[in-house]
Amino acid sequence: MSNPRSILWSFGSSLLVLSAVALATGAQSSSQQPTVSTLPPPAHLTSEQDHQRTMDLLHITSLRPGIAGSAANTDESKANPYPNLPDPLTLNNGKKVKSAKVWWGKRRPEIVEFFDREIYGRVPPNTPRVNWEVISASKEMNGKFPVITKKLVGHVDNSSYPLINVDIQLTLSTPATATGPVPVMMEFGLSPEFLAAMAKRFAASGNPLPVPVGPPWQQQVLAKGWGYAELIPTSVQADSGEGLTQGIIGLMNKGQPRKLDDWGALRAWAWGASRVLDYFETDKSVDARQVGIEGHSRYGKAALVALAYEPRLAIAYVSSSGTGGARLLRRNYGEPLENVAGTNEYHWMAGNFLKYAGPLTPKDLPVDAHELIALCAPRPVFIGGGATGAGDGWADARGTFMAAVAAGPVYQLLGKKGLGIDVFPPIETPSIDGDIGFRQHSGGHTPAPNWPTFIMFASRYLNAPPAAPAASGNE
Repeated sequence: MSNPRSILWSFGSSLLVLSAVALATGAQSSSQQPTVSTLPPPAHLTSEQDHQRTMDLLHITSLRPGIAGSAANTDESKANPYPNLPDPLTLNNGKKVKSAKVWWGKRRPEIVEFFDREIYGRVPPNTPRVNWEVISASKEMNGKFPVITKKLVGHVDNSSYPLINVDIQLTLSTPATATGPVPVMMEFGLSPEFLAAMAKRFAASGNPLPVPVGPPWQQQVLAKGWGYAELIPTSVQADSGEGLTQGIIGLMNKGQPRKLDDWGALRAWAWGASRVLDYFETDKSVDARQVGIEGHSRYGKAALVALAYEPRLAIAYVSSSGTGGARLLRRNYGEPLENVAGTNEYHWMAGNFLKYAGPLTPKDLPVDAHELIALCAPRPVFIGGGATGAGDGWADARGTFMAAVAAGPVYQLLGKKGLGIDVFPPIETPSIDGDIGFRQHSGGHTPAPNWPTFIMFASRYLNAPPAAPAASGNE
């Protein structure tokens, strides 16, 4: 818009006309922008209140209850009450998918629609832009590796509803010796506040935090010449039902509760990863075509959802993702579907998901986890978990393996190789010859023991530039 003072050299009559237009346009623009005083405040509902509101919208009076961990079924003879899975290569009209063209043009969109409507919810159109700010950049050492670390904040445009602020927290570290853009593994990480609270809790109990064996994953990827990034998903969207009227979901709904097919936290966290990719495409230290995603437990679910929906991601490490992630929802082993539909976890999913905990059952689901894995094709995905006896039975490694096997035909249709086996392998046995990888380690609920196997798997796909030669002592 022209400033009237910048055109004083013009004819007087033109100046009057232009000034009038400018004033009118400014007044109109100003009237279109909401002011804080005229906006309704965000709704404040507890998780229990919002959960009940969702049930009311679904006309459901009760759900089958979830269970505590000790009550979970671990008897394999009772684990498959619904053994028949939806066929990822059969169209809704019953016709078989026999070509990549039909997969991309017809079948894949059908599967996406089911996941959008019934499982994870829809991302709204026209989500706001994110303006990335580098807060600090420093040279430091991670073990023996010199790195350049940037701390960033992604400010989400909240001009449509200024009562909610969303600032995405991201840390990026790249090898200081890199001679060009590097592959980056991005982790859905825990906030410093959460880690400090955990350390305090362990200290109060008299037990120190467990000490990992071997180098941390960040040093393992640096040894390959890759960088690493940590995205704090809760800076995008809170991990609670109470938080659904805040964060990016609340911002898009102007502080009001969700519709039944609105996105849940898993899709919101995945959306945050996509916005990080937007930034990586502008950062000359990152090869944005070689970015992978990793997450563990609930963030393992988010990592798989991110790879399924974001085509720019190159690879994923999905660790102990369990129900709502890579594990078949039709299974009855470890955490049941009813837990995810309960008040503590329902916010991960679309509101429509609740109906499969009553009156419908997992058998009624139009899709299952193997089709979420299939949406990742033809890109590689590594799926891992721990041992039932060591504390990871909740995540059901065998049910995850079964989903990986069932996704294989889609990979094969697209000219890739699936898992390559269909018999559950012995514990600690890597299955990484195909474009779907799998390994169950002997530890508990942790991603650490599978990092070396994932890096071996990922090394077939991610390639770092050569490092700069070390400076000689004479220089």
